[in-house]
Amino acid sequence: MEYAITKEDRQILRELAKKQLEFHHKEKNQQRIQEWYRHNTLQGTRPMIHLEAGTFQHEYMPGRLQCQGEFAREVEQTLYENFQNQELFDDDRMTPDCYRVMYDTYFRLFDIKIEVEHTQEESVGHHFVSVVEDLEEDYDKLKKSVFGVNLESTEVKRQQIEEAIGDILPVRMSMDCLYSVPTQMLVHFMSMENMMFNMYDYPELFKEMMDRIAEDTLSYYRFLEEKKLILPTVSYEWVGQGTWAFTDELPGYDEIGKRDFTTKDVWGFMDSQETVGISPQMYEEFIFPCYKKISEQYGILSYGCCEPVHPIWDSCISKLKNLRKVSISPWCDEQFMGERLRGSNVIYQRKPSPNFLGVGEKLDEDALRKHIDTTLEAARGCKLEITQRDVYTINHDLSKARRYVEILREEIDKKWK
Repeated sequence: MEYAITKEDRQILRELAKKQLEFHHKEKNQQRIQEWYRHNTLQGTRPMIHLEAGTFQHEYMPGRLQCQGEFAREVEQTLYENFQNQELFDDDRMTPDCYRVMYDTYFRLFDIKIEVEHTQEESVGHHFVSVVEDLEEDYDKLKKSVFGVNLESTEVKRQQIEEAIGDILPVRMSMDCLYSVPTQMLVHFMSMENMMFNMYDYPELFKEMMDRIAEDTLSYYRFLEEKKLILPTVSYEWVGQGTWAFTDELPGYDEIGKRDFTTKDVWGFMDSQETVGISPQMYEEFIFPCYKKISEQYGILSYGCCEPVHPIWDSCISKLKNLRKVSISPWCDEQFMGERLRGSNVIYQRKPSPNFLGVGEKLDEDALRKHIDTTLEAARGCKLEITQRDVYTINHDLSKARRYVEILREEIDKKWK
């Protein structure tokens, strides 16, 4: 990609940078930043709300973008994303005071190139081509994982952004949480069906493979530490499932240069959506040892996405000592998890069904209120966070999404004590 930014594109980016900074300094934004700090450290007094817009912003974002250069257009979209929730939906996503640039790192499990076949309409569906089918026959395809960083491309991008908007909006080298989803990587080169069969047909070989995944991931983490690529996750950094890192329990940016950061200094995220088809006992035997070994590397952990965690909570997930957030998906037993998390130091991160916002031209407000009230009752006595994910259309109606957030706030005001 060509990273140069034209004079015309630079002017567009500068105006957006000014707009982001303006939103950052608004009193409501400053209040929400403090509320996120209190929430993540278990001192919050109300549920935090985030409407994840990335899955439906194709309905309104293209018409906003004006930059002509490919790289400039990426920067432009990021600037919009930094303040769009505050501008359009008025949820609790906050607007940062900087533009974040991440290192161009990579990790390729077992050095396997992932091949994807798309439908004619890419957004409709895709298929991962199986590289490993029979684990015993194909085991020699599992090479040593490869990883690294492209410092040159990282620096070129940083310099271009710095020159374009750095005098308006600070450009900060940053990283999001350390993100590890071993079973997703397995499905990408093995397929779901083959993963299930191989677990049954070659149990010891499968366990060996899972342990290799853990060890290669740890080797990658040691590489990040040695290259000084571990950076603080204490503010605007993303934590894997629609939430942010705000905390004063981990070392912050004022510690950079004073000592080397390790993985114990940052947030981590893991999930295992691909194992919903196996029993809790099989998860504990085949999957959890790998996950536990990796998760112990993090300072604070967030776990889960769309999978129901209640079947494996007592036997596995509850034993992760650094766990701070757990996903309560639409397929999770809310009452069960409310009982388990009540009074604990683990945040009940509810993911409401996307159907209320994503299906139909208008909101069924009564049904939505009932759905949210069920959560508010189940999570009573817990630290609650509501993250709306997986909405792929709002029928091109921004007011619908804003009204959705308003209803959540109304129900919280009425029902949350």
